[in-house]
Amino acid sequence: MSPPRRSSSSHGDRPSETLQKNNSSNSGVILDISTLKMADVDTEVPPLPPRYRFRDLLLGDQTFQNDDRVQVEFYVNENTFKERLKLFFIKNQRSSLRIRLFNFALKILTCALYILRVSLDNPKEVNSNPCAMCRNSSFLNATDSREINWELIFWVTRREPVWAIQVTVALISFLETILITYLSYKGNIWEQFFQISFILEMINTVPFIITIFWPPLRNIFVPVFLNCWLAKGALENMINDFHRAIQRTHSAMFNQVFILICTLLCLVFTGACGIQHLERAGKNLSLFDSFYFCIVTFSTVGYGDVTPQIWPSQLLVVILICVALVVLPLQFEELAYLWMESQKLGGNYSRHRAQTEKHVVLCVSSLKIDLLMDFLNEFYAHPRLQDYYVVILCPTEIDIQVRRILQIPLWSQRVIYLQGSALKDQDLMRAKMDDAEACFILSSRNEVDRTAADHQTILRAWAAKDFAPNCPLYVQILKPENKFHVKFADHVVCEEEFKYAMLALNCVCPATSTLVTLLVHTSRGQEGQLSPEQWQRMYGRCSGNEVYHIRLADSKFFGEYDGKSFTYASFHAHKKYGVCLIGVKREDNKSILLNPGPRHIMAASDTCYYINITKEENSAFIFKQEEKNSKGLPGTGLYDAPSRLPVHSIIASMGTVAIDLQHPDPPEESSKLAVPAENGAGSRRPSIAPVLEIADSTAILPCDLLSDQSEDETNQSDEEGSVGSEFVKGYPPNSPYIGSSPTLCHLLPQKAPFCCLRLDKGCTHNSFEDAKAYGFKNKLIIVSAEMAGNGLYNFIVPLRAYYRPRKELNPIVLLLDYPPDNHFLEAICCFPMVYFMAGTIDNLDNLLQCGIIYADNLVVVDKESTMSAEEDYMADAKTIVNVQTMFRLFPSLSIITELTHPSNMRFMQFRAKDCYSLALSKLEKIERDKGSNLAFMFRLPFAAGRVFSISMLDTLLYQSFVKDFVIAIMRLLLGLDTTPGSGYLCVMKITEEDLWIRTYGRLFQKFCSSSAEIPIGIYRTESHMFSTSESQVSVNVDQGEELRERGDSWKKKAQRNSTTSDQSDHPLLRKKSMQWARRLSRKSNKPGSRAERISQQRHNLYRRSERQELSELVKNRMKHLGLPTVGYDEMNDHQNTLSYVLINPPPDTMLELNDIVYIIRPDPLAHMPEDSQVGPAHSTRNQQDFGAETRDETHL
Repeated sequence: MSPPRRSSSSHGDRPSETLQKNNSSNSGVILDISTLKMADVDTEVPPLPPRYRFRDLLLGDQTFQNDDRVQVEFYVNENTFKERLKLFFIKNQRSSLRIRLFNFALKILTCALYILRVSLDNPKEVNSNPCAMCRNSSFLNATDSREINWELIFWVTRREPVWAIQVTVALISFLETILITYLSYKGNIWEQFFQISFILEMINTVPFIITIFWPPLRNIFVPVFLNCWLAKGALENMINDFHRAIQRTHSAMFNQVFILICTLLCLVFTGACGIQHLERAGKNLSLFDSFYFCIVTFSTVGYGDVTPQIWPSQLLVVILICVALVVLPLQFEELAYLWMESQKLGGNYSRHRAQTEKHVVLCVSSLKIDLLMDFLNEFYAHPRLQDYYVVILCPTEIDIQVRRILQIPLWSQRVIYLQGSALKDQDLMRAKMDDAEACFILSSRNEVDRTAADHQTILRAWAAKDFAPNCPLYVQILKPENKFHVKFADHVVCEEEFKYAMLALNCVCPATSTLVTLLVHTSRGQEGQLSPEQWQRMYGRCSGNEVYHIRLADSKFFGEYDGKSFTYASFHAHKKYGVCLIGVKREDNKSILLNPGPRHIMAASDTCYYINITKEENSAFIFKQEEKNSKGLPGTGLYDAPSRLPVHSIIASMGTVAIDLQHPDPPEESSKLAVPAENGAGSRRPSIAPVLEIADSTAILPCDLLSDQSEDETNQSDEEGSVGSEFVKGYPPNSPYIGSSPTLCHLLPQKAPFCCLRLDKGCTHNSFEDAKAYGFKNKLIIVSAEMAGNGLYNFIVPLRAYYRPRKELNPIVLLLDYPPDNHFLEAICCFPMVYFMAGTIDNLDNLLQCGIIYADNLVVVDKESTMSAEEDYMADAKTIVNVQTMFRLFPSLSIITELTHPSNMRFMQFRAKDCYSLALSKLEKIERDKGSNLAFMFRLPFAAGRVFSISMLDTLLYQSFVKDFVIAIMRLLLGLDTTPGSGYLCVMKITEEDLWIRTYGRLFQKFCSSSAEIPIGIYRTESHMFSTSESQVSVNVDQGEELRERGDSWKKKAQRNSTTSDQSDHPLLRKKSMQWARRLSRKSNKPGSRAERISQQRHNLYRRSERQELSELVKNRMKHLGLPTVGYDEMNDHQNTLSYVLINPPPDTMLELNDIVYIIRPDPLAHMPEDSQVGPAHSTRNQQDFGAETRDETHL
């Protein structure tokens, strides 16, 4: 029907066609209302009156815009009847699950009706079949004949109710099968018809439908028991839909076990029903007898008491056995494969266990045996973590060694290995991350690309935080520039930050790496207690000290010092209990302060941090009678007799009280702790001022910052003043990475040009080309690294911190394999005396040019390119050999080496045929067998702080799960963080003038009363003869017993050199030591003393000639490079000494010459003096006392 047109328009056809084309091509075209005709819009509505057209002209034609819209219906193909049925029966999870459940119930019902029909059937009754009635009735009684009565096989007795129910069920099943077949049709009808399920459905349903129209066939036999296979298929589909509905994906193992069980049941049920029916024409077995026969047959037992009698039943048995031999092995093979795969994946950690048990998750890229054992030993070292489970989530397949370890009963019940990725929610769900107490995410430090390893760690941390936002995260990161990506984690340990800061402090505070490693390892202090060596027993006992915390109001150690100064509490707690109070935290402040100084007044709400063998909660306090009587003594600061205070048999080992007065002093020495005289620094008196309860501003030395300034003002003569005036204090302007803690440092007034930072090449500003030309006043510190990473910045900052005296700053030379980039040079150009040079440690010329003969310390950093090797423990091979070469060329040089694997430290400073090293190796094995976490602690390079492995600090992250403060304390101790009011770590060397203090307890009081410093340990060096002959293995003498036996005066003891051997005074100890060495080395002392002496002389001659040869080599290279050979001292070495660390030793430990004491000095900027005139006055007075001498004697 054509649209109506206006009669006034004679040219209406052409504009109409044009408008329709425009509307069809572009619906957004704005049309002129004057040319708009109702004929242009395909509608039968008559045109509007003129008044409405005028209103539309003014207001806009909204009706036209609305009429122009077209409603679009999406997915109209799903609105068809077939698609809706398919959506209901197949696609929809819940509805299809209900349909399959209904289908399964129908099949089970048919099987139950078949059993009911069999139980009601009697073969002797006359069949209702008309054909059967025509036969001779005597044929039914011929049961003993071998002829088969086929009528009994084809015809059964079926009751009317049973038939009615079976017909109804068959009709429903038939219709459902036809509908599902129609909905599943995809173009090939024969594929649908020849499916086994369709054929079985037709066999079990069509005969019943036919009996509706043909009543004589109602008693025909139908193998309805075959519906058990259809029920099995329906049940499998139903379980798959159920798993899909509940989002359970890891059910392959369960499904396969279920399929296997269903297959066995179907085979047994089919065999029992089939044999029972066929035997109706034979022996007439009951259904139970047939079931019994099938069970006996399939179990391969075969009693033979029940057997089929006719050949059809026998044929059925043969067919069933053949089917079982084909189907069951396939099922078992699939089950075994899935079981092996599940063993690789590790299975699941059940939700029920996660809700009733406590567990932590360990996420790693690759799990090595060393990493696993370090984590498990440290984690389960705490008593309250014994009931925790460890779930390991690793993307790689479990290693054979790790599998063997996890099969040990100690770990098999507590450690669960899951193969999976932390980036998959399914794997995190398997590990029950949302219910975990903590998640540890460790980086793979053995990767060649450490940045890529950090990126993987960051993604794991993000995934864990996204999946379980309430789970605490403990993250280990490798490079400091990636740390800010995981700052949301509860605890973060940056490997390079700690590594470089620790190596830097090793140069100014010897063996800081050993000190920190022992503090962060869990130990009971039982290592080495059975050794005859005195140093091993003392070193092993002190290694059990750790850092603990307790609230002051709840503490027996510190509760009585409420309202007292921090220094007073620290000294008296050490005097009374042997514990070392090192830090405190206010209740209203989250920052921990190390040694806040005597002006800090202890409050009941303060949290105290102390060093002790065990925490106070695990200690018992047993006061002796002597200590109760000592309460009547006058409060002059004197100690009681050397009575020990047992605290659960642990604090008892901490020793006596601070000052031992059991042996009377010489007459000329005073027994009172009087203040030293002021008439000259040389007239010392063996008396120590008491520690005041409340700080006295007149008794505290001025801060080092002011004293440093006063030194610069008064000592402007010579070159020291000019050098000191070149430095200013300030914050480094450029940080190489985000997240570095700002530290006040010594800086240059102006940044040094990049060309001046090159040590071996001159420039327009200076012409120096080697370290000798610079004329440094202090010894150099050389750092050998592969490249200038951002972590190297943390090596420079602690050595240039503001609290380091200017006159003691050591020049730093960076010996790099690859030249640094401008970004790194921009960060270090503001620090004084920091240079770099391109070279390697395996090049002797590079070592000589960078000034190794003028260096005091050489730090060899583990190179990233050598951290991975085909054989794991060979990653340190090049580093070890190069360090051994330098050890032979420069014996007097202190070399600090970082290794990848701690077990390789036994090769450092290796001596072949060294009987003592062999004995130490045996001791290490014994301690490892005892379960010690610090079996390597007796290796001489580690005890002396000459070797370090970053993997030793993994326990720092593990301990933070129990001690959430340990990372913050270690960062303050290493100088990584600087909190206002918190102290810093430094050392002081004991000289002959300091031996009058005698004991560590008196030294503790001296520090607390004079400079408010807290000592935390001793670095001791002793003389030791390392010989290739077993009989010459030397023994260190117990200094405490020696001092008790000798009756000399204290002056004579002060003149004693601690490096001399006192073996002749103790033949019993010497004999025990030799027996111990013989037993561990399993060698016999057959040669005579004369032969040993000749062999030793020959060996010394060989060593001397070898040293001379090496010396000539070094000197020739120096001459070739134009370097003076004056500074090369080839004969001075430390090969006959051993060094070790004593953390918080007992107060009665005797001081020895050259002992280096670790002290925590208060912050110089914490309490600035209010009156500027008071500071210099007290500074002048205290410079005459011990304070000024302590500052002069301090070797930083």
